[in-house]
Amino acid sequence: MKICIISFDFWNYDEHIAAALRSKGVEAYHINIGAYKHKDFSAKITNTFSKVFLKKNIKNEKRQNFILEQLEALGHQDQILIINPELIEEKFHLEIKKFTSRYIAYLYDSLARCPAESILHLFDDIYSFDAQDVAQYGFTKINNYNYLEKVEIEKNPEFDLVYLASYDERLKMLYKITDQLEKMGMTYRYIIVGKKTWKKNLLKLVSFTGKDKSKKYQSRRVNQKNIPQFYTQGKVLLDLVRENQSGLSFRIFEAMALGKKIISDNQSLKNYDFYNPENILILKDDASNLNKAFFETPYEPLPEEIYRKYTLETWVETVFELK
Repeated sequence: MKICIISFDFWNYDEHIAAALRSKGVEAYHINIGAYKHKDFSAKITNTFSKVFLKKNIKNEKRQNFILEQLEALGHQDQILIINPELIEEKFHLEIKKFTSRYIAYLYDSLARCPAESILHLFDDIYSFDAQDVAQYGFTKINNYNYLEKVEIEKNPEFDLVYLASYDERLKMLYKITDQLEKMGMTYRYIIVGKKTWKKNLLKLVSFTGKDKSKKYQSRRVNQKNIPQFYTQGKVLLDLVRENQSGLSFRIFEAMALGKKIISDNQSLKNYDFYNPENILILKDDASNLNKAFFETPYEPLPEEIYRKYTLETWVETVFELK
């Protein structure tokens, strides 16, 4: 069997899907359109000029042609999975679909955040992690996955709480939590990634807090291979959901593998079979229920059958109908 995954893999999670398929004897490929780069500096300048003055992103067009070039080399695929298909124009979807017998999509953003309604009719099956979209559009519900092997629980983590995320509206909630932690005398460490982080770094310099190691703002993403190591530094992980999103982030599943408790503002967590108030603290809007006692009790391991339900192995068996 030949399967191809096509995605804009910013955080390098999707390559794990291809690796899991290969472990099952599947001939699997991953086309990461986010890895496409301009051939030279002049091409970059031309694209910048086009975006500013012609309102046309040449790079996006070239990325999509790159997909077709890769598929020409790979040949016909039994299945092609597109992750967040709104990043590809309909005319390219129609060409990609010619290379497969089963064309499927996985939405790990809500349609409210990433509209894709105009192209959904192109797919044989659509999977979504967002419960509201599943209810409204009849998608097949599936969560993100636990891609990590179980690891031994870190006995003496350096910080009480750690957080890694993009620079976005979630910072407002993060600062509420920070205030609460400081009042309780608890330690924390967070890394915020994004192009606009220069603003925060400038403020830190102006306010003479540039040496504050508890907060780090950077434009370059963290290598996905280093994310688990970062999380081992914390006793508890923090998970904050984006606006118009109810699906489960990878943070939930990374916490499972690492044996870490988690604090989240995702109210839907209480509806899942892995929910245990000893392991998961669901925050109120003002974070007023954040308490020191939650940090002082140990993590309670999940039953094996529940743990396996959320592994990547189960995920690929379900999405690609391998059972």
